[in-house]
Amino acid sequence: MTPKVAFTEKKFLITLIFVTSLFMFWGVAISLADVLNRHFQAVLHVSKAQSGLVQFSIFGAYFIMGIPAGLFMKRFGYKSGVLLGLTLFAIGSFLFVPAANSESFGFFRLALFIVGCGLSTLETVAHPFVASLGHQDTSDQRINFAQSFNALGTMLGPLIGSFFVFGNVGESTTDGLASVKILYIVLGAVVTTVAICFSFVKVPALTDPHAPITQGFDVEVVPTPSKKLFHHRHFVWAAISQLFNVAAQAGTWAFFMNFCHEKMGMTDQESSRYMGIFFMGIMLVGRFVGTAMMRYIAPNKLLATFALGNILMCVIVAQSWGWPSFIALLMINFFFSIMFPTIFSLGIKNLGEQTQQASSFISMGVVGGAFFPILMGRIADHDVATAYYLPIICYAVIFVFAVKFYKVSVK
Repeated sequence: MTPKVAFTEKKFLITLIFVTSLFMFWGVAISLADVLNRHFQAVLHVSKAQSGLVQFSIFGAYFIMGIPAGLFMKRFGYKSGVLLGLTLFAIGSFLFVPAANSESFGFFRLALFIVGCGLSTLETVAHPFVASLGHQDTSDQRINFAQSFNALGTMLGPLIGSFFVFGNVGESTTDGLASVKILYIVLGAVVTTVAICFSFVKVPALTDPHAPITQGFDVEVVPTPSKKLFHHRHFVWAAISQLFNVAAQAGTWAFFMNFCHEKMGMTDQESSRYMGIFFMGIMLVGRFVGTAMMRYIAPNKLLATFALGNILMCVIVAQSWGWPSFIALLMINFFFSIMFPTIFSLGIKNLGEQTQQASSFISMGVVGGAFFPILMGRIADHDVATAYYLPIICYAVIFVFAVKFYKVSVK
């Protein structure tokens, strides 16, 4: 019989709570970028394709920072990695002040790039950190649980943006950017405070949380991960799947508000609230539901099912059927909910001392989010609904990974 493994241990509880809260902060930052995407279209008069450079700046930073963050984490540990990520996050936020003063889209992109470097560092560190706070057999559950608070952050981002950005827009470009400046001053101050508090948290000594699985799961047992990292097929396919996964996410989120405005007749403020309450809210529901379902359904099987669900939802959205298409657009986030953490946890299984390096490369896969909104934006400049055909390619790749290439193997 398969022994029952605890979700975590008592000694890790405080650390788990604190690290889990970090997932919420980068959720806020990512979803705020989607608000800025729409806001810059109106205030700085950029096209949809150009506004996709907002996502390019953030997710492009993931590609640049992924390996350095992993090396830093391996050299100095999880806690120092978190502090580095929070510091970069705060610096990028404060750079919004001179960017707003100069009214420069390029300067904003630089500030967003620095923020993205901080987010990349946090994601590279936080996923294996959470996975380490207990037995590997329950790492899928812990990562999905932590990602539930990331979903909460993505709910708060558009609501905060609705209040600060769309709720205080004046006639001029200066008025429109002043609200953005205030928002990121507050965000930078909060992140700085969190960094200071976390510096005083004592992290318990960790054993090797990624030791080879010896019982209880559908994997081929490997005594030690003796082969080179890129010879592990499940890791390689996880990195590829994560690239396509984040590509689909970034494109879907970037033009949600455009769909609301152009297809549903909503104002920007209404669109932002729908994004925060319903669009991101249903992802939060999906995270909790998905985490619960993983106690009864293998993570890869649930991932495959959700990928098929999103292929169907994208087809419905692209038909531009009014409310049915809008509901399908909301449901994309429900099915998306478990994908990032599940792909991540499946990709780092059984890698032992190679786990930190693998985490860096999987985090670099987030660069897919840098390019896809630009491609979707070119189609969305003609018809935003038609652009939602593109993510189908991404979910097809994820389905193949979940069905065939997720298995840990020595071959």
